[in-house]
Amino acid sequence: MAELTARTLRIGPFVIDPPVVLAPMAGVTDAPFRVVCAAHGGGLFVSEMLTARGLVEGGERSWEMARHHPAERIRSLQLYGSDPATVAEAARRLVAGDDARGVAPVDHIDLNFGCPVPKVMRGGGGAALPVKRRLLAEVVRAAVDAAGAVPVTVKLRMGLDDERLTYLDAGRIAAGEGAAAVALHARTALQGYAGKARWEAIATLKAALPDTPVLGNGDVWSAEDALAMVAATGCDGVVVGRGCLGRPWLFADLARVFAGEAPAGPPRLGAIVATVRRHLALAVDWSDHEPSTVRRFRKHLRWYLQGYPIGAALHRRAGLVSSVAEISELLDDLDPALEVVPSAVRAPRGRSGPMARLVLPEGWWDDRDAAVRVAEPVGAVDGG
Repeated sequence: MAELTARTLRIGPFVIDPPVVLAPMAGVTDAPFRVVCAAHGGGLFVSEMLTARGLVEGGERSWEMARHHPAERIRSLQLYGSDPATVAEAARRLVAGDDARGVAPVDHIDLNFGCPVPKVMRGGGGAALPVKRRLLAEVVRAAVDAAGAVPVTVKLRMGLDDERLTYLDAGRIAAGEGAAAVALHARTALQGYAGKARWEAIATLKAALPDTPVLGNGDVWSAEDALAMVAATGCDGVVVGRGCLGRPWLFADLARVFAGEAPAGPPRLGAIVATVRRHLALAVDWSDHEPSTVRRFRKHLRWYLQGYPIGAALHRRAGLVSSVAEISELLDDLDPALEVVPSAVRAPRGRSGPMARLVLPEGWWDDRDAAVRVAEPVGAVDGG
């Protein structure tokens, strides 16, 4: 394993130990999944991305997704928007909470400046926003001022593409406007989730921001990868995304390696089955609507079983389950003694391809310091 230098990740008043953050992922990092991950090991566990406009306009889906489970130690939420006033108002409401909607006050807000989804970038949000340096500063400042004592962090990508990199300017601006930490997904927006993450960019950003916590994101598939990233880049912590899909036990391994212990690695299938049952029970209880919950849970079930030699027929069943009873029957048919096929440990999970194209407001790159306002898309783009 890579040698680890002792370090402490502090975000506002919180010491994050181990220095690990669950990446916000659309349709994945809801409250049940966050609780399951946190039960395996420590860290900071962030919600799916919510749109500031949806919250301010009282969108039912937005506020539903803003709820946190009572078991969550730090209520962390990711927000996006490209209008400073709207972002500020959303931050104020999140910090205050909403008892009528069952939304407790948040403890941490992360701003998304890395989403490459066309509907988000078309409105100047996500990975498009760092192009406009002045607007970026206004959005970060508005969120920080509105959040008060609640820490605000930012999530970036390297830029639009290899010819239009924005992360160094954006990181400096965010830190200058009071961001408590900066996370970098070491891919461009056009790269999407394809190819290798370029960890050297994380090292460059950390060198540029010696007094601000910098988190690295990209290609942490194992606990050993996390140590390697820290050793290679000097970053203050790691953000784990696709590597934990169906593998919440990874957070236990991360806790071990950051404590100087050896990772345990993938458990036998019996331990996975117990986790699946716990996750499913949480999901059904959280949504109170079994059919839609089971449909959403299918992808989790397939990820949990990925890499175990259960046979094609059971894999097909996992993708077609329509009730809790069917999932329970499938789990009963599994051999608890099965172990992961070694070659499957680093197999990609979730999204893996590049973006077909980038969608930006017209003339967006022409003057990076222009004072601009853009029309955000109508309707919520939550979870993007």
